[in-house]
Amino acid sequence: MNNTKTKLKQVMDWKAAIYAGLISGFILLLLVILIVPGMMGWNAWVIVRYISSIFLGQSILPPPANFDLTALIIALITHSIISIGTAILLVFIIHRWGLLVGIVGGAIFGLCLYGINFFTLSYFFPWFFLIKSWPMLVSHIIFGAVAGGVYEALEVEKFVPEEV
Repeated sequence: MNNTKTKLKQVMDWKAAIYAGLISGFILLLLVILIVPGMMGWNAWVIVRYISSIFLGQSILPPPANFDLTALIIALITHSIISIGTAILLVFIIHRWGLLVGIVGGAIFGLCLYGINFFTLSYFFPWFFLIKSWPMLVSHIIFGAVAGGVYEALEVEKFVPEEV
């Protein structure tokens, strides 16, 4: 006789997670390319070059920071992949709780992401420490809040049996 009990477990909505990553990543990109440089007195192409330097290396950074199609394409691809990946990680954490937790938890996640990006990953990419600033902090918090909120808004709740 089978004495196992079955209960339902909520699973992540992968499609909503990917959309949340793309949408929040696009908003973050707009913030760090259009608003942050203006607040900090930087050229917008500096940020594009910083993002592309993850794959192209530090050699892409020296002035002049002007339009570079290769840097732009690499930056867009890199930023999209990182945004989707971090949104999926966030969604894995928050997918069971609803919109409010998605937004607040996402904002806290964005704060942690800023810390990881500028205080840990700068060990591997030391030049990133130079663009650490409060507008970048706020941008990352907004990214997390938007990712969590968009996911919860788009999520189609799915449940699967889980044996106890």
